[in-house]
Amino acid sequence: MKIKPDELIENGYVLIDKLGHNELVPFIRIYMKKRTKYSVFYYLSNFIVFGLVGYLFVQGNNSPNYIFGDRFTHFSYGLAIAFALLPLHEYIHVLAYKSQGAINTSYDANLKKFYFMALADKFVANKKEFEIVALAPFVIITSLLTVLFFIVNTNWTMTISSVLFAHTAMCSGDFGLLSYFEFNRKKQVVTYDDIENKISYFYGRINEKKTIA
Repeated sequence: MKIKPDELIENGYVLIDKLGHNELVPFIRIYMKKRTKYSVFYYLSNFIVFGLVGYLFVQGNNSPNYIFGDRFTHFSYGLAIAFALLPLHEYIHVLAYKSQGAINTSYDANLKKFYFMALADKFVANKKEFEIVALAPFVIITSLLTVLFFIVNTNWTMTISSVLFAHTAMCSGDFGLLSYFEFNRKKQVVTYDDIENKISYFYGRINEKKTIA
């Protein structure tokens, strides 16, 4: 949006929430429990990928060539690759922010609470812009992995499925924030990050109904 944080109030916005970055995990949990299209899609995606991994584990288990240990090894490879993809995931967020006009971008991480964040200091984003930022890594990485799934040999389909499984699960923060926007969609929510104080602010406004005299 072409609006600065200090211009929000004069444009009819009011502060509705502020999120300390250290409180990200409980905030996400609250809105992942809300029934929105984003929370439903997230859980459905996890269910599908979990089912795929389960199927690949038992596929051909009656065959004399079936070796559970080999499949578990490839599954472990996938988990390791998914963790290695975290920097790429956050970098895609940053690129998406820049595509929407953000200038001062950075990263934050808390290994103890296991969260990673891409931030855009003082950049006010509306729902549409935030959707692009939040969904970009999921869409790009999932699409690439899906293509790879159909071109790698049989031994590596388990690895690709494992990466999909882990990466989809790791997108909970993105979908939790999207669920927040969707849950509060009538308030026309916008948000911006205050990197120095490690706080994200959420402002909203409700259109006033015109009355006819």
